[in-house]
Order: sequence, then structure tokens, then C-alpha cells
Amino acid sequence: MAQSDSAVIRVRGLTMGFDDLVLMRDLDFDVRRGEIFVILGGSGSGKSTLLKHMIGLYRPLAGHIWVADNDIAAAEGPAREALLRRMGVMYQMGALFGSMTLRENVRLPLEVHTRLPRVAMDAIAHARLQLVGLGPYAEFMPSEISGGMQKRAAIARAMALDPEVLFLDEPSAGLDPITSAELDRLIRRLARSLHMTIVIVSHELASIFAIADRVIMLDKETQGIVAEGDPATLRDTSEHPWVRRFLRPGDPEAECEEASV
Repeated sequence: MAQSDSAVIRVRGLTMGFDDLVLMRDLDFDVRRGEIFVILGGSGSGKSTLLKHMIGLYRPLAGHIWVADNDIAAAEGPAREALLRRMGVMYQMGALFGSMTLRENVRLPLEVHTRLPRVAMDAIAHARLQLVGLGPYAEFMPSEISGGMQKRAAIARAMALDPEVLFLDEPSAGLDPITSAELDRLIRRLARSLHMTIVIVSHELASIFAIADRVIMLDKETQGIVAEGDPATLRDTSEHPWVRRFLRPGDPEAECEEASV
């Protein structure tokens, strides 16, 4: 596992929700530098909402999120912009601009956040597309490529500014098993070759077991984290019935444990 024990993200006492609706209370966890960290949970548990708190889109009801020792909710002005540049985000459906080529999509963050000359921005955009295997498709429109390729292009755009942490929201959603497995291999290769920290929201078990170094599991009933660790170890050893049922769907033993609670 190519990671250190140092935490690049620290979450302490996080309570998140909207107005009087509380989704999660008193969350405490770290994301270690260089690991692939996956956020799990059932529908409506707040997985994507937690990710949006971690990238500064939502403010906590209580608690703190430190990214590289900076409180993301408290950062303002140039300090906040500098912090956000250290993070790359791929949203659930890719969110590519349909009127732009892949090269133009990947170049966009450079246009917004840097003053590099156009030739340099194009070179960086092409290099990022090459990293995800889309170099020959730089002048294609999003509508001209497959869903899996669109996800790859969105990852390339998220890496445009060479982020310290890459956030991926449901990267395998809507993909067939073969394409999903190819995307898993790409994510793991990028993490290892670039020594990048990657935070992923997912419910795709095959992907989770293939790429995750560590997971946390959110439970909307208890409004907290019910498990944390290596997903295979949790699957095989956890005594929590909901965790075992989630990680072992269709297992009669896990089903019986859940029914007996």
C-alpha cells in the first residue's frame, strides 16, 4: 500500500445536514496521504453530501474539516482559492461541457485558475488526456465518445491543475462491468504512479474490493460511521450485521444475522 500515516484530510466532530434536517452527527476520520479512500453507505445516507462538505461546497452544521492543515469552511479569498486548487473533483455523471471538445474541457480549469499561455495549457490538457488513454480523442466532442470514455475525460479534467487530492463521485455509475473494471484499473494506476490521494464515493462492491485501501461506512439510522477499515477484512470479520449484509449481498448467513437483530 503506497501511503504514509500522515493525514491529508482530517474530519472532526462533523455534523452535516440542511436547516433542521441532520444527516450525520459527530463524524471523525482521517484520509491518509497516498491512499484510495472510499465512502460507503446506503441510499440517502449522505455519501455525496459528505464529499461536498470535504470539497467546500457545503458548510458543516458543526465540526471541522481540515485539508492539508487548512480549515476549508473557514478559508476565504485567495487562501480558499489556493486550497481549492489542491483538490480535483469528478462529479457523478462527468459533467463535461457538451459544446467543448475533450481538450477544451480539460483546459478549462487552467484557463480559470492560471495565466499560462495557450500553448502551455493545450500541452497540459493533452498530457492529462494521454494519462487516461484519450490522447487520440482530444478533438472529439463528449457526445462522440462512450460513457466510460466520458468518465475518463472527466478524471483528466479533474487532474488538470495537478491536485494533491482527487475526489471521484460514483465513477463507475452507469457503466457495464467490463468498462467499470477498466476504470478501476486506471484509478489504481493513477494513484500509484502519481502518488495521489483519491477519495471516492461508491456503492459498486466489485470496484470497492478492487481499489479501496480503506473505507468508512455511513449508516443513516444511527447517523454515524458504523465501520472503518480494509473492505475485505470488514466483509470477512465485522460483527456488525448491517456491515456484513452490505458487503456480502445474497449471503444467507449475513441475511439471517440481519433478520435476527
